[in-house]
Parts: sequence; structure tokens; C-alpha cells
Amino acid sequence: MNKVPKRILPVIVFAQFAGTSLWFAGNAILPQIQVSWDLPESSLANVTSAVMLGFITGTFGFAFFSIADRFKPSRVFLICSLLGAAFNLLLMFLPNTYLNLLVLRFMTGIFIAGIYPVGMKISADWFGGKLGKALGYLVGALVLGSAFPYLLNHFGTALSWKFVLIGTSILALLGGVAMMAFVGEGPHRITGARFEPGKMIDVFRKRDFRSAAFGYFGHMWELYTLWAFIPVILLYYNETHNADIPISLWTFLIIALGSVGCVLGGVLSTKHGSAKVAFGFLMLSGILCLTSPLFYELSETLFLAIFLVWGFAVIGDSAQFSSLNTLTAPPEFKGTALTIAVSIGFLLTIPSIQLLGYLSNIIGTRWLLFTLLIGPIFGLTHTRKLLE
Repeated sequence: MNKVPKRILPVIVFAQFAGTSLWFAGNAILPQIQVSWDLPESSLANVTSAVMLGFITGTFGFAFFSIADRFKPSRVFLICSLLGAAFNLLLMFLPNTYLNLLVLRFMTGIFIAGIYPVGMKISADWFGGKLGKALGYLVGALVLGSAFPYLLNHFGTALSWKFVLIGTSILALLGGVAMMAFVGEGPHRITGARFEPGKMIDVFRKRDFRSAAFGYFGHMWELYTLWAFIPVILLYYNETHNADIPISLWTFLIIALGSVGCVLGGVLSTKHGSAKVAFGFLMLSGILCLTSPLFYELSETLFLAIFLVWGFAVIGDSAQFSSLNTLTAPPEFKGTALTIAVSIGFLLTIPSIQLLGYLSNIIGTRWLLFTLLIGPIFGLTHTRKLLE
């Protein structure tokens, strides 16, 4: 069998990074448009939830109609990159209303479901059963893509919030073209396992899959909510310490460092196994949740260093949970099992984000991240069963 060309993994990683840069584009520009668009205080939670709900809807739709099996995945990736970029950019041309913002974020989320998961499938089509190390790079690309709009916002603030939308849309389009032109279809491409809605309950009867999926759910409860509220936390520190932390730049750095965690997690998993690596990262993240109210007493240097560690830890287990879900899924219902695990995982981000949005009005900001501890506790309880 011929070796995979050396260009394949770097191009897939770039395309994943480029396409997922659409994910947090709305969040990155929110501080600039919140006042001028007369957006409510709940807009951070609702804008984040809108794109998540779109992604979940898209995931179910793509699975139900077997889109990536019926059509060439690289072509699906290109079309979704184009449409996601279009809906992202459309915000510049429609009336500046809250409803338009939420609808366009939802539509962008739908087409991200044809970028991130489809990119994973393309990788599997090329690397077959040797996807483990590649998976760390691919989730790392998602992390960098999610963080990138904040970096654009930092350097483009003097221009306009439109700079972020233009930049991420162009990048997503380039990613789609690169995937189509330089990757194409892999030699291991086969028709995937069908999504069977009637089996959604049955898949959880397998003990190991249930433990892996529940561990993943605990991880997801914390992950995107932490990412969404990092700007809020940095702003609070600035206000209470008379500091001047560049919020967009440090939000980028904290989230982006997670890409190192993803790659390191992939490397460590080859020696220690995915379950131990996932458990270790989730434990570290849980400890940071537990002790987070104390961070605001630290100097600016230590405060930022702690959050860099948190950014590193909070996503380092993601690829390993994906691997565990794949390995433990019931073979006869694998397509259904993986679809429902991903969908529930992302669905849980919505009540988590909404809960912190609600709590931000009734408790002190220093206690917000402490409330995320429920996710790591739940995840660790179930991941530990895989170690046994």
C-alpha cells in the first residue's frame, strides 16, 4: 500500500484551522458592536449558544442524510466552507439587529458541521486505523481556529469589527479550496455506518462506551463555556486591579495554547493510553475550576500564567475522548453512537453557557468559573471506570 503523501496532514490541519475560524468570529467582535447595536447583557451567552445550536442541527442533518457518504467529503467541505464564510460575511450587509446576529450565527454553525466533522472523516479516509497522532493535530487546528478571530480583532481594532469577519471568511474559503485541490479523497474511504435514530438509547447500554461518552460530556460542559467567558474574566481583572491586559490578545493566547495540549495529549496517548491521558487533563482542569476564586488575588503575571495553564489543560483531553468514543462504540451502531455523543456533548454547552450568563447577574464574577466544576467531577467519575 502506498504511503500517505507528506502534504496531506499539513493541508488538512490548515483547512480545519481555516474553516473553524468562523466559530468564534461573532464572539470576538461582540465588545465592539454591543453598545452600537444596543445588544442586551445576555448577548454573549446567546450568541455563543446560537452557533452551537446551529452546529448541533447541522451535525444531525448531515448524519441523517448521510451527506459525507453520498457525496465526496472534500466537495462537501468546500461547499460548507463557502456557505459558512458567506453567512459569516453577511452580517456586514444586513441591518444591524440582534435577531440578524443570532440567525446568522446559527446558520454559520450549521455549515461548520460540514467542516470540522467532515474534516475528521477525510483524515480517517487517508490514515485509516492510524489516526491517533493525527487526531491531536486536528483538534489542535480547531483550537487555533477558534482562537484566531480574537487575534484578528486585536490587530484590527483600529480598523473595524468588519476586519474580523472579512479575515475569517477569506481564510475559511482558502481552507475549503485547499482541501478540495490538494487533499481530495483518501484510499480508505468507505461508506460510513448509518445513523439510526431508533438506536439512540441502545448505544448507551454498552458500559465502556457509556463511560467514555459521559466523560466527554463532562469535558464539554466546561470547555466552550470557559472559552466564551475568558474575555469577561480578563475584563473583571482589569477593572478590579486597575490593570490593562489586552483582552483580545490574551483571549487568543489562552485558547490557542490548548493546541499544544492537544498535540502533547496525542503523543502521550501512544505510551499511556487515551483513558489515562484524558483523566489527567480533566483532573488538572477540575483543580483549576475548584481554585479559580483565588486567582484574582494573584499578581497580573501569575494570573495570566494560571490561565495559560488552564487553556492548555481544558482541551488537551478532547482528542482522547473522541478516540475513546470511537474505540468503545458498539460496532453495529457506530455511526449512531458517535453522532449522538458529539451532538449531546455540544448540546450540553448551551445550558452551561446560559447558566453562567444567568449567574453573572446574581453572583460575583470571581465565582463564575468555580461553577463549572460540575463538568470535570462528572467526567472524572465516569472516565475512571475506563481505567479500572
